[in-house]
Amino acid sequence: MLTALLGATGVLALLTLVPGPDMAIVTKRAVTRGRADGLRTVAGIAVGLLLWGALTVAGLAALLAASADVYLVVKLAGAAYLCWLGLRALLRPGAEAADGRAVDGRSAGERSAGAGGAWRTGLVANVLNPKIAVFYTGLLPALAPPGLRPAVGMALLVLVHVLLTVVWLGTYVYVLSRAGRFFARPRVRRALDRTTGVVLIGFGVRVATS
Repeated sequence: MLTALLGATGVLALLTLVPGPDMAIVTKRAVTRGRADGLRTVAGIAVGLLLWGALTVAGLAALLAASADVYLVVKLAGAAYLCWLGLRALLRPGAEAADGRAVDGRSAGERSAGAGGAWRTGLVANVLNPKIAVFYTGLLPALAPPGLRPAVGMALLVLVHVLLTVVWLGTYVYVLSRAGRFFARPRVRRALDRTTGVVLIGFGVRVATS
């Protein structure tokens, strides 16, 4: 069982390292709003994965993956959300100040709202990604370690995947924060906003057409 679990962890690690919409969103939040905002976005993504994992173990995600109409609705909603994030970054490049400047002149309530915005951004982007449902329902049963009940094995792999995601994206946020001075330059921030905007729109189109 341990060998099977290690093999499944390796597969999940490789899939976690593949760049996707989550990384683009984390990049945007971490660079424009700072390390704390980036980590809150990662937390939102982790909660989204846990929600999909709970639905998978309960068998509801399989129903979503099998229902073409419901899958299409969720897919288009997710694509629209990614495109909206991308358009906002393109239309307002550099509008969001870096973390140290973002809090200047704002009340504690406004700062708290911004923190909630980061968490919600990660959560919504992940919840509106039906490919997670397909990924979990299609792959996890095949990777579940033998000797455990299927529901227990899939729940264990979901927790492993969430842990890998948090470690990977959290480390990525830390690396970005170390280069904070470089990214704080207005010209660099505007260029990054345009780049992440195009990337997010590209992911949105890809989700909608796949």
